[in-house]
Amino acid sequence: MYTIQHNQKLGVLEIENANTYAKIYLNAGASLQELTLNGHEIIKDLSPLSYSDTYASSILFPFANRIKDGKYTFKGKDFQFEPNQKEEHNALHGLVFNKTFEVTDCTANEDFACVTLQYKETNKSIGFPYTYTIELEYIFSNENLELKLTVRNTDSETFPFTLGWHPYFTSDNLFESILQFDSTEKIILGDRNITKGTVKIDTTEAFKIAGQQFDDCWILNSDQVIFKTPKFNLKFNASGNNNFLQVYTPPKENTIAIEPTTGVSDSFNNGIGLETLEPGASFSITWRLNIKSN
Repeated sequence: MYTIQHNQKLGVLEIENANTYAKIYLNAGASLQELTLNGHEIIKDLSPLSYSDTYASSILFPFANRIKDGKYTFKGKDFQFEPNQKEEHNALHGLVFNKTFEVTDCTANEDFACVTLQYKETNKSIGFPYTYTIELEYIFSNENLELKLTVRNTDSETFPFTLGWHPYFTSDNLFESILQFDSTEKIILGDRNITKGTVKIDTTEAFKIAGQQFDDCWILNSDQVIFKTPKFNLKFNASGNNNFLQVYTPPKENTIAIEPTTGVSDSFNNGIGLETLEPGASFSITWRLNIKSN
């Protein structure tokens, strides 16, 4: 039987059964800070690395990755986000990673647990002068996690956006772990990790991580990504047509960020993956994880 515990004082949700455990921090953008599926601990606390530096499992909206100098133009108007990444002078990872989400629904039974969380933005920021609602639905079962993100435009104006999710996964031996995905184009990153263009590549064969350091982005031909470790295989899928993959290795042993996004760095300026949402309209994307033991 699944159980859901809500510690309102700490703003923490814990979901658990015999082989599953999850911890969600409501005050840190409803981010999933710990996850065990089918008895395998695949997302761990990144201490001593801080959430403010890692954005661990954060939801990325209204933009994933970076905006150069925080500046962009939309419908002939200029806008300025705060450059919260001081060393590169870029705006990084959007506006909701540090917001507090409310619990709107919970369900737990023998087969699965589901929690629905919501954040309503009623204050218009200088860089993004629009109101919106974000709803997250986490569904946990023995071998699966499903995360559905829905954005609703509650403003009177159309706004631009990209979306992303920033989870870090653990392997007992990252050196011997493998990534597999289908891509024929890789993003070329210039100074300050800003997109300069693309280059043709071939990823028809899986590649071993083998001590490589990543901060790279690929344009996917398929939504499927597979992370193979000595103990388990983790399969990612994403709904929608704009599928990009960002991979990053932090200064943490046997840890790798595998991030599905709908856009790339500086999408608000280069337009790669950029979408718009009209007043009253909604956009949804679902990210799915499936784990199999080796």
